[in-house]
Amino acid sequence: MEMLKGNVAIAEAAIRVGLEAYFGYPITPQTELLEHLSRRMVELDRPFVQAESEVAAINMVYGAACAGVRVMTSSSSPGISLMQEGLSYIAGSDIPCVLVDIMRGGPGLGNILPSQGDYFQITRSAGHGDYRPIVLAPASVQEAIDFTVLAFDLAEKYRHLVIVAADGQIGQMMEPAELPAMRPLRTARPDWALTGKAGREKNVITSIYLKGEEMEAYNQRVQARIATIRTAEQRWVETDTEDADLLVIGFGTAGRVAYSAVEEARAKGLNVGLLRPQSLFPFPTERIAELAQQVSGILVVEMNAGQMLEDVRLAVGTSAPVDFYGRMGGMVPMPDEILTAIEDVYPVAIR
Repeated sequence: MEMLKGNVAIAEAAIRVGLEAYFGYPITPQTELLEHLSRRMVELDRPFVQAESEVAAINMVYGAACAGVRVMTSSSSPGISLMQEGLSYIAGSDIPCVLVDIMRGGPGLGNILPSQGDYFQITRSAGHGDYRPIVLAPASVQEAIDFTVLAFDLAEKYRHLVIVAADGQIGQMMEPAELPAMRPLRTARPDWALTGKAGREKNVITSIYLKGEEMEAYNQRVQARIATIRTAEQRWVETDTEDADLLVIGFGTAGRVAYSAVEEARAKGLNVGLLRPQSLFPFPTERIAELAQQVSGILVVEMNAGQMLEDVRLAVGTSAPVDFYGRMGGMVPMPDEILTAIEDVYPVAIR
């Protein structure tokens, strides 16, 4: 166990899980991640490239992934926006890839403060086309480490894009955490990788299908994979939900702060529970739907204008009223703010 900054912890976890190449571009508040890799990857004789832009970086990632390299990039909100076309090409080629998004305030250039305003752009598609990336949302430095390791495993299990989505607070904070042991690098390329090597059957990777029937058939295979992911990869943690009259739902830093508010509400005699999604896609829809049958009301807390709120409302339907408390532009809600929101909603919830 050692004191680690979130960005550094993610970078070192990626190295230890066998990251073979990194391509990226500096942008606050994730730059320490790139800086750590710029030193450590060179020490380990692994490729590191600071590209001329996020557009260049994601296309370098695409090329390396096609060659079967365990590869990653990272950025923050406007940088992720620039990567959208490349992410769609990656998704359309059935190749594994890990992307880290350390979210900041927006829209536009915004600021360097923590935010959760990327929820729509990373959970709905992360680029054009009918696909959904797996999205993991840590709420601590330890979870950031664990989810980075998990991201590579899931990416290769499904040959799918996986995003680790942490707001700037997680990237910048320091906490005691434990890093995984160093894994050896792979000695052979996966059999699906692009190759024209003599003695091995040629394999070409593409995302272009000019005939409508072929493009539809490919999309049907993607949808079948996503259906499997929906069933197998939902992740969440919950606290004090057994007797809850009011359920609070928040992810990342907002969910972490909400935990403190729920504890304070419990100390005041209010039966309040917390569910914190750890996977934003697949979203824990079924569990939220179950709890909605039990509670009298739901309060969603986010660091945005209410983006996950839409997924919660889809899960809940008409089973319970859903209220919202959010801060925007890089403002982090404090426990007393959320407690006030709980107290405002709670009497209504149990009427």
